[in-house]
Amino acid sequence: MSEITANRTLDCSGMNCPLPILKTKKEVDQMQSGEILKMISTDSGSANDMASWSNRTGHKIVGSNTESGTYTFYIQKS
Repeated sequence: MSEITANRTLDCSGMNCPLPILKTKKEVDQMQSGEILKMISTDSGSANDMASWSNRTGHKIVGSNTESGTYTFYIQKS
C-alpha cells in the first residue's frame, strides 16, 4: 500500500469502544472536506465500528492497516 498522507493523526491506543469512534467524530468535525485523518486504535472491534461509522456518516475510509494488534485507519472527510 502506498503511503497515505494524513492531515491529522489521532491516537486512540488503549481506548475501548465507543471512545475511538467518539474521538474520531470530534476530530473529523474540526477538519475541512477532503482532509484525511489517520486514526490509530488497539480495540479489536474498531474495524467493524469504523466501517459502520463510515457508512453512516459518509466519510470515506481510504486506507486501513492491521499490524500486531494495532489498527490504523485513514478517513477522508466528505
